[in-house]
Amino acid sequence: MGQGQQEKVATSLAGAVSEEISASLAPVDAELERRYPGDPGTRQPVHTVYVPGDVFAADTVRSWGDRALAALDQHAPDAESFAAVLGLSDELAEPVHARVRAKLEREPIEDLRVDFEDGYGNRPDAEEDEAAARAARLIAEAHEDRTAAPYMGIRMKCMEAPVRARGIRTLDIFLTGLMEAGGLPGGLVLTLPKVTYAEQVTAMARLLDAFEKTHGLEPGRIGFEIQIETSQSILAADGTATVARMIQAAEGRATGLHYGTFDYSACLGVSAAHQASDHPAADHAKAVMQVAAAGTGVRVCDGSTNVLPVGPTEKVHAAWRLHYGLTRRALARAYYQGWDMHPGHIPTRYAAVFAFYREGFEQAAARLARYANRTGGDVMDEPATAKALSGYLLRGLDCGALDIGEVARLTGLTRADLEAFAVPRRGDLTASA
Repeated sequence: MGQGQQEKVATSLAGAVSEEISASLAPVDAELERRYPGDPGTRQPVHTVYVPGDVFAADTVRSWGDRALAALDQHAPDAESFAAVLGLSDELAEPVHARVRAKLEREPIEDLRVDFEDGYGNRPDAEEDEAAARAARLIAEAHEDRTAAPYMGIRMKCMEAPVRARGIRTLDIFLTGLMEAGGLPGGLVLTLPKVTYAEQVTAMARLLDAFEKTHGLEPGRIGFEIQIETSQSILAADGTATVARMIQAAEGRATGLHYGTFDYSACLGVSAAHQASDHPAADHAKAVMQVAAAGTGVRVCDGSTNVLPVGPTEKVHAAWRLHYGLTRRALARAYYQGWDMHPGHIPTRYAAVFAFYREGFEQAAARLARYANRTGGDVMDEPATAKALSGYLLRGLDCGALDIGEVARLTGLTRADLEAFAVPRRGDLTASA
């Protein structure tokens, strides 16, 4: 065939065949769009801090930051000593240490949950009523004076019969208090613990729907996290997997799945000495959670360690190394959020997160730049990988591990460009290349 001649294209199927197939798959298309909308593209906090309802105060966020800074000053006062404890490379030692200190001064907590469940226990009704109202007032005031953590809310009691009415009342008092103080703030997060049946999730969705109707709020305005901490939340009585059913039962309101290390481990009979987020039982539960949540827009959160960095320096260093290692392990497994139980955990949370993103930053930026510019390299990336690379850079930017200037310098991309690569619509992956 001579140069410039067009190749003859032949087909065998009538156009009606394609049209009939598309019509037959229309319900599936709609189902995919409804059930698997993809990641929402919003910021995901790197951790959640739980503070008992009777302990939460106006200065809690700042107090945790100050206590974390004091721990650093006492047990690792400079970059060299901090890096030696955690095994950071010489290249990472100074930037990680500097960013950790800056984070503790600027934004020590990314997500705070005022706890009215295990951390609070059963109190007289009048006492819990007052604590719930106070939590609403303090959170509203924190948003007003701009001292709030980016995400804040409460963990209520579960939907099981003995505490159901108490949990519902606490939630009602809290949300009503926020409305009376000016409305529901951005970053509001609610946690429903100890879920065993999907019907309990449906009940929570209906409860929030009723609240929205009462106050004339947009339907679906209030979302909530489902806490996975019972065996029934992973495997139902009939032997079927449960988590996906719970996500659907939330009727679009589920925002996260939080793994409860100690309740889940105890439920399976794991002895106290071996209850940890890296136990095989924990890995299985989180793998089920991860697969069930994939593509739904629901995020997965890892559990915590109960080994506290307190006492003499040697003991603090051992606890720091444990926490750092568990956090790095979780990040490698794509669990980008976890629980922190003590201010002393905050330095190693941020050290692990910052090291994770800075270690892979240059390689990820170079690969994404080659993909965006359609240039070659030693790795051939696909659109799905570009999505992962841009998501990695965005998470690093959100938490403070990376700066937009250095990302732009190495990629030639703006944040809007990164977001376009990170959250393409379903079926548009190739179009984003």
